[in-house]
Amino acid sequence: MKAFSTLFTKVEQTTSTNAKVQALVEFFHEAPDEDKIWAIALFTHRRPRRTISTTLLREWAAELANIPAWLFENSYHIVGDLAETIALVLPANEHQIDKSLSQWITEISELKKQDDSVKKDWIITAWSGLNKNQRFILNKLITGGFRVGISQRLITKALGKYLEVDDSKIAHRLMGDWSPFDTSFEELMLSQDFKDAISRPYPFYLAYAIEKELEDLGSADTWSAEWKWDGIRGQYIYREGEIFIWSRGEELVTDRFPELHTVPNGINENFVIDGEILAYYEDQPMNFQHLQKRIGKKTVGKKLIKDVPVVFMAYDLLELNGQDMRHKTFAERRSLLEDLASQSKSEHLILSKLIEFNDWDVLRKLIKEARERKTEGFMLKNLASPYRNGRKKGDWWKWKVDPYTIDAVMTYAQRGHGRRANLFTDFTFGLWNEEGNLVTFTKAYSGLTDVEFQEISRWVRRNTLERFGPVNAVKPVHVFEIAFEGIQESRRHKSGVALRFPRILRWRKDKKPEDANTLEDIKQLLQE
Repeated sequence: MKAFSTLFTKVEQTTSTNAKVQALVEFFHEAPDEDKIWAIALFTHRRPRRTISTTLLREWAAELANIPAWLFENSYHIVGDLAETIALVLPANEHQIDKSLSQWITEISELKKQDDSVKKDWIITAWSGLNKNQRFILNKLITGGFRVGISQRLITKALGKYLEVDDSKIAHRLMGDWSPFDTSFEELMLSQDFKDAISRPYPFYLAYAIEKELEDLGSADTWSAEWKWDGIRGQYIYREGEIFIWSRGEELVTDRFPELHTVPNGINENFVIDGEILAYYEDQPMNFQHLQKRIGKKTVGKKLIKDVPVVFMAYDLLELNGQDMRHKTFAERRSLLEDLASQSKSEHLILSKLIEFNDWDVLRKLIKEARERKTEGFMLKNLASPYRNGRKKGDWWKWKVDPYTIDAVMTYAQRGHGRRANLFTDFTFGLWNEEGNLVTFTKAYSGLTDVEFQEISRWVRRNTLERFGPVNAVKPVHVFEIAFEGIQESRRHKSGVALRFPRILRWRKDKKPEDANTLEDIKQLLQE
């Protein structure tokens, strides 16, 4: 734990990519394999599950710190993070417990079956034998909330440097449904039988939003274009007669879309296809709100399958008959994908169509039809590009239509967490109804600069009307332009609508609250 605590501190206290990578490499050189595999798991968001309720942790921490519960809760509210609050209020440790990271996690997992008295004895003993930083990490592991400012790309880079292996091979090994409880460092990183893991997906290639004029990309003849679909990005794996469907978030969703099991019908080859899971009816995509009905369902009934049918919209081929195709050009992969898709006898596999264009102006005209076609815009892919790992600039770009926007009045504000615990960063907004009252319709917490967050926080402190726990009701005087990607009807919201990806576009200091939009204005967007 000492070495891992030191690593955690190093990566949290620097913004330098090279410094973070070097700290990781040093840790991998020194740590035992049991700790290496857990460090990799934690940094790639494979956290142990919570074994002690946060209510009990707060109660025991206040007791050990010898402070009343109300004082602990106030401290928690200011600090904004439970693990950090506990680490700060507890008295300094008088002795040191020396256990490895893997040993701590094993003991934490075993607490699940114990009664509360055993859990309390264990946690108090642990807190008493660790310093502040180590307690913080332990608390994060116990609550299942461990997060750190390291991307999977940095972990891949550090492991590649440590093992002297190409980063792309590391990235592939880190994918899939593996756990340190049943996978060793050697099995994950060094085993020669790696390909035996037939369910393992590839790292997804992610595009950046277009940030230049289309002409700056060069000749249109060197690029392909296809509609950008609003579904669930996924990989369809068919190996050795078995089917595995992965979401981009590395969640196995095979059983949630049983109709997609027909995709390999008529195909005699093994393959891995990159594409999009779409709600699809009568030869056209349905709105994302329909697909949402199936996302949270681990099992689906016949009625839901009938009401929200899905297809797999294929747009890239990553593997064919066990051979990695990612190094081939997009044009080559596309040709192979077309041949493969033509063999399928399933109505649930659809090939994403390439758009014919000979100059960029053709696309400029077509993108005006994006919403009508129920797409988000275009995907632009260089015909000579390989399939890369993660988000890379240069070869793949997404060109999305401008978001919807609406002017709304801020009605409530809430403090942030972590480094923003002393700032108001989470806001609720309202629109005017026919009676002249503001009706809450959305929340947003991103889009302002640090300076603007500080300015609005000072204003909130001076203009709070009421407090409801951590939420402050404020004078309805400030107007903000809210951007969002989609809108749908909602019975759960008083406004009758729910927005997709709402965020603050800008603070409209030039407008008065009476200039903000109405509920009728936003409901008109449902008709578009």
